[in-house]
Amino acid sequence: MIQNIPFIKHTNSGNFFLLAGPCVVENEALVYEVANKVIEITDRLEIPYIFKASYRKANRSKKDSFMGIGDEKALEILGNLRNKLKVPIVSDIHTAEEAAMAANYVDVLQIPAFLCRQTDLLEAAAKTGKVVNIKKGQFLAPGAMKFAAQKVTDTGNQNVMLTERGTTFGYQDLLIDFRGIPEMQETGFPVILDITHSLQQPNQASGVTGGRPDLIETIARAGIAVGVDGIFIETHPEPSKALSDGANMLKLAYLEDLLTKLVKIKKAINQL
Repeated sequence: MIQNIPFIKHTNSGNFFLLAGPCVVENEALVYEVANKVIEITDRLEIPYIFKASYRKANRSKKDSFMGIGDEKALEILGNLRNKLKVPIVSDIHTAEEAAMAANYVDVLQIPAFLCRQTDLLEAAAKTGKVVNIKKGQFLAPGAMKFAAQKVTDTGNQNVMLTERGTTFGYQDLLIDFRGIPEMQETGFPVILDITHSLQQPNQASGVTGGRPDLIETIARAGIAVGVDGIFIETHPEPSKALSDGANMLKLAYLEDLLTKLVKIKKAINQL
């Protein structure tokens, strides 16, 4: 299925595929800086790559948190980047009405975890004909994701991906149950591990989500060893200055070293 995504490269390399970029479109310069760097790295390592950035962040802890620069402006930036750099784009949608709008600019419509059971949203995304990446709710068992996927496939769209992004553990933490990866793969759809969001620490007293970026490599190594089809990493040149989710992002300068190690692990796994 991933082979059918426009502009996707290196699909015969035997590598995992990568969804990576900043959390949200902060400005045009940022998305080009990140995209150019990740394209350079993934071309050298032969990793199929989809650029990720949300055109709007609707799910924020506090009302005054940054949500975006405007839907149309951000989508135009993403669409222009897609066409200039020949790279596929994934971005979140939040309502059924957004599906058709976003589909004009991006290749993969992503369903946020908190919205993974929203039937009208899933069906609207499916009817665009785009690939639909459904993030598993923090409150769902892995096996329940087959019902979310079915809402897409029942429209006739078989282009589904499922993403693990951690399960609620107490009030202020998440954990990853790696047993869920092969369980979701039993659906026949590609399964992605969202590494950085799985390391969030939500519901902090400050109203700003925390994170454990020091564990990104640990979780990434484990995911590749378990056999995920793809990985999701939010990355930023200066995470401390990011306008959203900076606490759990990977510094862009560290990405090449991490991916180089993961490719080595993947090659070893392929030989088993």
